[in-house]
Amino acid sequence: MSVPVVNLKIEKGTTFEATFNVTNSDGSVYELNNYIATAKVKKWPAASSSTSFSTTITAATGEIKISMASSITSELNSGRNYYDVIITKSTGAITKAFEGSVMVVDTVSA
Repeated sequence: MSVPVVNLKIEKGTTFEATFNVTNSDGSVYELNNYIATAKVKKWPAASSSTSFSTTITAATGEIKISMASSITSELNSGRNYYDVIITKSTGAITKAFEGSVMVVDTVSA
C-alpha cells in the first residue's frame, strides 16, 4: 500500500477533525477489523516532542477519523508541521496509512 499524502490546516484554538478513507490499490475498502490507529503531529519529522490526535476507526468502511480539542490546538506551534497516521493490526503489523504537512495558523478570536 503506497502512503497517500494529505496536507491539512489547523486553526489554533479551534476544534479540529479530519476523516480518511483507507482503500486497497484497486479502490476497494481496506477493512480495518482488528486494527488500532495512532496519529501525531510534530514541528519537523525528527522532533523529539509530538502532540497526539484522538483517533476513531470504522472498520467495515475503512474510515479513520482524527481529531483534536481546541485546548490542544491552541498549544500547537504555528507554521508548517508534519503528521502521520499509523495503523497497527492485532498481529503487530504496523503500516503508515497517511502522511503530510499541517499548516497551523493563528486565530485572532479564539
